[in-house]
Amino acid sequence: MTSQPSGPHRSTHSPFAHLTVPNAALYRQVMGAFLAAKERFAVHLRPEDVHAALAPEHRPPDPDAVVKALDSLVEWGNLRADPDTSRVTAVEDFYRKRFIYQLTRAGEAAEQALSVYDEALGRRGALQAVALHDIVTQLRALLVIAAERAEGGPDAAKAHLALSALTGRFEALAENARAFMGSLQRTMDLHGVEVEVFLAYKDRLIQYLERFIQDLITLGGRIAVLIGELEQDGRAGVLLRLAAAREAADAAPEDAESAEEQAYERWAAKWSGLTAWFVSADGRESQARLLRGRALGAIPQLLAVVRQLNERRAGRSDRSADFRTLARWFAEAPDDEARHRLWRAAFGLYSARHLTVDADTLAERTAHPVPASTSWAEAEPLRISPQLRRTGSYERRGRARRVRDRSEQRHRLAEIAARQAEEIAAARARLATDDTIRLSTVGELDPVAFGLFLQLLGDALATWRPGMTNTVATSNDGSMEIRLTALADGTTAEIRTPGGTFRGPDHLIEITDLTRPGRAGAPRPGRDDWGGEP
Repeated sequence: MTSQPSGPHRSTHSPFAHLTVPNAALYRQVMGAFLAAKERFAVHLRPEDVHAALAPEHRPPDPDAVVKALDSLVEWGNLRADPDTSRVTAVEDFYRKRFIYQLTRAGEAAEQALSVYDEALGRRGALQAVALHDIVTQLRALLVIAAERAEGGPDAAKAHLALSALTGRFEALAENARAFMGSLQRTMDLHGVEVEVFLAYKDRLIQYLERFIQDLITLGGRIAVLIGELEQDGRAGVLLRLAAAREAADAAPEDAESAEEQAYERWAAKWSGLTAWFVSADGRESQARLLRGRALGAIPQLLAVVRQLNERRAGRSDRSADFRTLARWFAEAPDDEARHRLWRAAFGLYSARHLTVDADTLAERTAHPVPASTSWAEAEPLRISPQLRRTGSYERRGRARRVRDRSEQRHRLAEIAARQAEEIAAARARLATDDTIRLSTVGELDPVAFGLFLQLLGDALATWRPGMTNTVATSNDGSMEIRLTALADGTTAEIRTPGGTFRGPDHLIEITDLTRPGRAGAPRPGRDDWGGEP
């Protein structure tokens, strides 16, 4: 006899139901008591045993609360209840509700899943440089074991132990690296981090990253070489077969036939994962190389976060953030009157206090109405002395100051603007290339063209990330586009200007003037996204 529900009415996820109900903390404590009892090889627990096993701060004063919690867990499938007949001493005891409880397979699996979940949330991970040294040691040990083939064949026990140590260390390295980089990104996003703690922590963090990157560069290449030596002549496959045969020797009778092949598939998958982590192949970068690039990129990102924090602490204004805040205030304003007050407070645009609409003004407007659609340029001008706004007096004190004629200055400014526009257009035409060229063939540039070239080059390099070989960027005004591709021949480019010579690594470069008719927003036919032939 049991009170455990069965049949199709129970959900396969019902053992997790105790997480989303009232008194969830009590249910977790009760299940923890059963897990602790299992470690002591205790199978059944009575309600009084569970009540006594709870921590004093979580123990309810009424034991009936524990009984109700146990019954609910039985209903959800976490526990199994069996009649407790060991303490029956009279006929009346048969009519009393007495049960002993034990974990079900579903309940135990749910607790294991929750343990993994809690562990993953609390894990920060680490970049384990020591694990790299251990992997090198184990790979060398495997080379020594594989060399014993001439003396009767490798020792299966040694091969199995060395492979187990190698894969265990590698899996810990990979998992901790993933967890660390994830926590590092959350730290740089400044979500849930204290500023003072981060500023005190960033120097040690940067040194930590630099030390691991150095070890990864030196040891990663050594590991890749050792893996290549083990894969020569199929030596790695022989060792994997030995480890699989040794594991299959302990397989259950019903699994004996396929145990060795299944074990070999597991070992082959682990070895393939180790190889992919340290060896690049078929155009695919290794995980170690990707991790190195990600760690290298994290250092300037950390420094950018520090600059951002320093700007916040120094009180520097962020105009875009201010306007977003102001827009939110406008959206939250209760009515138009409040929005007008906010507008005046934010921008200081008040009505002209020296203008007054009186009876004479209204009479004049009635006699000579002016349509609201009349342009201010066509309406009758209103002559006002500038002294009125400064003094606040309506009395006329002498003649109004004569308005100064600034036509000559405006004409001069227009000429300067036109000349600058012509110089910029000429610079764009000078920099625009009809095809992909080498940076070293650009030649000599005038100061305007060189300044525009430096802005384009800076926009392109701002998008450059570790491991990239080409990039594309657009100028801030959207008038120019630059495509940059790195060269591996080690050549140097020189660009001569009246102020000196600009030198740097040579690149393939293509600059497009997007303002030229027929060029903006459409790629040239017969070319792919990087400027190369399809």
